[in-house]
Amino acid sequence: MTDLLAIAKTLVAPGKGILAADESTVTANKRLALYGVEGTEENRRVGRDLFLNAPGIEEYLSGVILYSETLAQKGNDGVLFTKSLAARGIIPGIKVDEGTEPFPESPDELITRGVLGLCERLSGFHETYHTGFTKWRAVVRIEGDRLPTAQALVENAKRLATYARDVQEVAMVPIIEPEMLYEGNHSRVRAKQVLEATLKSVFDALADHSVDLSGVILKTAMVLSGHESGRMDTPEEVANDTIEVLMANVPASVPGIVFLSGGQSPDQATENLRAIAKAAKEKGAPWPLTFSYARALQEEALEAWAGKEENIPAARAAFLARLKKVSEALTA
Repeated sequence: MTDLLAIAKTLVAPGKGILAADESTVTANKRLALYGVEGTEENRRVGRDLFLNAPGIEEYLSGVILYSETLAQKGNDGVLFTKSLAARGIIPGIKVDEGTEPFPESPDELITRGVLGLCERLSGFHETYHTGFTKWRAVVRIEGDRLPTAQALVENAKRLATYARDVQEVAMVPIIEPEMLYEGNHSRVRAKQVLEATLKSVFDALADHSVDLSGVILKTAMVLSGHESGRMDTPEEVANDTIEVLMANVPASVPGIVFLSGGQSPDQATENLRAIAKAAKEKGAPWPLTFSYARALQEEALEAWAGKEENIPAARAAFLARLKKVSEALTA
């Protein structure tokens, strides 16, 4: 019998975090284009090899969230990415939601697709590629007091809970990601209120669906003012509000919490994580905290690479340097 708690604890091991490399084809192509790289399948594969086969990442990464295209891809060494990761003690995971669509009852909000046929897809991923965990992302938009609506929060929470239950039934750990978007002009106070409401809906739904919380990891946003608000919160402000919300709404039985970067710069995401880790220690938070970043880990390396093979050593050095900084932020 698979020990989900053991897998979850491995994913939040001290000093290690999770690389979110689960960008869809469309998103991956857009990101490559920013650095002058054509969005072809081969370029996406080479870009993934840059990160996933970089020597030394096992010192800082416990897991990597992959996209379905990546599961069947091989590195430059001819080995499946999932196998090369597992050989270095890094658990391969898979994003299993199928993106978002407008919520009929509130068309300015989004709900996540992918519940239909989920069990079959999960079994295929686990049996064929030996994935150990999964991720499902819900999207929470803030617009004044109008959004999010209670109906959208409840519907997304139900889908997250259905997903989590199905994942546990095929012996994998679900990462539940109710992502509160940073876009908008909302205040940090409003963001705090929305995160509280979001987490309450999610954990109510998990209880209703009899999900084993000891085999679930929460991936959450930090409490930040909206990017268009003109306000730059200090790391201490972000940390105090974030930890306060988490301690009031996340059960102690959850084995770990990971943070998304959500468009923060690499330095901002690192410094905010450092302050959160410090505040969590001071306030006696009951769970390990770590990172599950995408762009905040990859941005500097992609800029250094720019699609040129001769730049790969420099790009990998930039990636390792950022991983080291983020890892050290957890224990500062």
